[in-house]
Amino acid sequence: MYQKVIIIGNLGRDPEMRYMPDGTAVTSFSVATSRRWTDRNSGQPVDETTWFRVSVWGRQAETANQYLSKGSKVLVEGRMKPDPATGAPRIWTRQDGTAGASFELTAEVVRFLSGREDSSGYSGGGGDDFGGGAHEEDDIPF
Repeated sequence: MYQKVIIIGNLGRDPEMRYMPDGTAVTSFSVATSRRWTDRNSGQPVDETTWFRVSVWGRQAETANQYLSKGSKVLVEGRMKPDPATGAPRIWTRQDGTAGASFELTAEVVRFLSGREDSSGYSGGGGDDFGGGAHEEDDIPF
């Protein structure tokens, strides 16, 4: 059996890095993906944002922590990690009382998509650009 998830979105906040007892680096960050369409019935535009909580391990975790920041655009390839208690996405309640959900991803590949012109951050070769563009953060608990 095999699964692979690919998302492209913007970081909702700066990454947070920590080290495991064995010295392995792990960096966590949230990514918002968005889509917009026009409702057939009302003709009004509809926005949909889905949040993903991403964990990156090893050397890639250190690189992500160093070059990513809130608003950075990234492509993440990885696998879904369900909530161990429910087998579903993590469900939470926003400050306004509406329900929210986040999906957990363990990253295998993180590609930095923001260009140098988007931020004063580093821009590397090989198609991986680092930096951050502006992105408004939703109410998220992490």
